[in-house]
Amino acid sequence: MKRPKSSPQKPTFIGRLQDGFRPEKLPADNRGRIRMVLNNLIFHIHPPKIPERTLKWTYTWGLGGMSAILFLVLGITGLLLEMNYTPRPPQAYLDVINLRTNVWFGNLLRNLHHWSGNFMVVVVVLHLLRVFFTGSHRPPRQYNWLIGIAMLLLVLAANFTGYLLPWDQLAFWAITVGTSLTSYLPIVGPFVSHMLLGGPEVSSQTLLYFYSMHISFIPIALVILMSFHSWKIRKDGGGLSIPKGLDEGEITDVKKVTTVPHLVRRELLCTVAVLAILLGWSALVSAPLEGIANPAVSPNPAKAPWYFMGLQELLLHFHPLIGAIIIPGIALLALFLLPFYDFENESTGIYFRSRRGRYMLVLAVVWALIGVPVWIILDEFVLFWTEWLPTWSPLISNGVIPLVIVLLALFAMDRVSKQWLKCNFEERILALFSFLFTALIILTVIGIFFRGPGMNFYWPWDMPPPH
Repeated sequence: MKRPKSSPQKPTFIGRLQDGFRPEKLPADNRGRIRMVLNNLIFHIHPPKIPERTLKWTYTWGLGGMSAILFLVLGITGLLLEMNYTPRPPQAYLDVINLRTNVWFGNLLRNLHHWSGNFMVVVVVLHLLRVFFTGSHRPPRQYNWLIGIAMLLLVLAANFTGYLLPWDQLAFWAITVGTSLTSYLPIVGPFVSHMLLGGPEVSSQTLLYFYSMHISFIPIALVILMSFHSWKIRKDGGGLSIPKGLDEGEITDVKKVTTVPHLVRRELLCTVAVLAILLGWSALVSAPLEGIANPAVSPNPAKAPWYFMGLQELLLHFHPLIGAIIIPGIALLALFLLPFYDFENESTGIYFRSRRGRYMLVLAVVWALIGVPVWIILDEFVLFWTEWLPTWSPLISNGVIPLVIVLLALFAMDRVSKQWLKCNFEERILALFSFLFTALIILTVIGIFFRGPGMNFYWPWDMPPPH
């Protein structure tokens, strides 16, 4: 006797969900729709085909994609943290304590948000360095370079405004030191400082201002610029300069491969690696948190956030107008205008321009590693311009004179590069850029690890405990 055929069972919700992750289990028309949606999403970001050479990992290091991943993590964790935070002292500090102790995975969320912000500063800077060292800032990609500089400034602003939100001693006095730099702006300095703080000093109004900027204006501006940045890359057919070897001329026959799966596969691996490292670091290292902010008790020393320590260190060696306004202003203007005077396209795609350029990079870094610490020690223990010239204005004795000496040293380095080492213009720009960036790193390291009470210079083994 034949058994009756059983009627086909309707798939359960779990079955449909599992099939969604296994497209081969779906009917052909559903698989086609899923592939079409994914392809449309990918091809809105990437062109259908890209030059095969640009897939070389050691050319891009995946830094642009890492920045996007970190921004996404910051957005998700920020939204979750916002649900457990009140931008009003002292409740802000109490909310952070409650987040660390009573909210499930609250401390992990805060750690993820904190370290993602710090890592994003590092990754965006490294991305800009990669673009410069490969000549990818040159026409026709100069506008993406300008957008990249603007995004770096916004990332710094996002970290700076978020630094105050825990409302602890570390955040309160770091923001006090950081915002004090704006007061050195000529004429408008006090007005800008008062507008930024919402009053004469850091207060509850400052916390509300910083919170509003941190969750609204800055993220919106970053999303707009990142979208335009991606669109420009997409419009340029990938936006990357073609990697070249030292002795290769112009590449005319560029082999292209499909974005799916060649590029997408690499992006997925990069995403998994970044998330794994970030999650592991956040699980092991907690975001710093000191006692509740107390305007009456100032820590000694009071330092700015680490990404502004190079600027704070400059203030110890130059008049505030020179160290806080003129030098950073000139450096920022030079970065913005870089594609318009460093525009030789012959070496685009070659790391460090040429073989001589690579030697000049090493030489410039060595010069900085020797010259900058020597200058700092001399200025700390030997050069006392204001005491030697007591009747002169401090702007001249402690500002213009040291600045002229530094500029003469840079000019001498450039002359040696041109006349003795026979460097061309782009190699000299590479050497100067490398020297100044290394100098900034040295200033930052000294400000973090070699400045103790009173912002005096101490060797690490002689550093007294903070008080």
